[in-house]
Amino acid sequence: GCPDGVGGSEFLARLTEQAAQYGVEIREMRADRLTYADDLFEVSGQEAAVRASAVIVATGVLDRMPVLAGLEAAVRRSLVRMCPICDAYEAIGERIAVLGDGAHSEREAAFLRTYSDQVSVISEEAGDLELTQNAIQWIGADGARETFDRLYLALGCEPQSALAAACGARCDESGNLVVDGHQMTSVDGLFAAGDVVRGLNQIAVATGEAAIAATAIHNRLRGVQV
Repeated sequence: GCPDGVGGSEFLARLTEQAAQYGVEIREMRADRLTYADDLFEVSGQEAAVRASAVIVATGVLDRMPVLAGLEAAVRRSLVRMCPICDAYEAIGERIAVLGDGAHSEREAAFLRTYSDQVSVISEEAGDLELTQNAIQWIGADGARETFDRLYLALGCEPQSALAAACGARCDESGNLVVDGHQMTSVDGLFAAGDVVRGLNQIAVATGEAAIAATAIHNRLRGVQV
């Protein structure tokens, strides 16, 4: 639906504008605490507190990032990327480096090799990386250099599930929130959608999960069994 591409801030602004047309009230605040008592959840922060009979947690994940000079600018120029499922088609036939250790980096490299036969795995501890204007240079311990068109990070991510977990929601071994078929966590009335739930970290998936959760909440408020 965005054939020319769209930035995150602009996309959120469009969603906000559309939601406002239907009377949605949007409050911006940092949620520091989530509690449940007397059949009501309370989301609270320094600015205010909000009470509700149901909550959808969509707190996402934080990518683990390496310490590299110029990293943010390289991400903006698409030299450094985090999600080959999102954009590996743009790197077809290019020289690709995957930064990471262990099975995760090997799996990511194997996936990327379906787009290019020039894929190398670089350990975090093996040599140095330099981000130049249009490429990535790897300098080995022996001084050998290799140049790549793209660098994919395979360092994992941290699910932001602490808020829900503190309210009693169950997490899996990786810290993702565990949900049922209606996106409800182990806490009755507490739902979760998006990257904080185990699955494919994609906007389309997150919005689909949110639709499932919202429909379940709508039915609960009307007293309909789901």
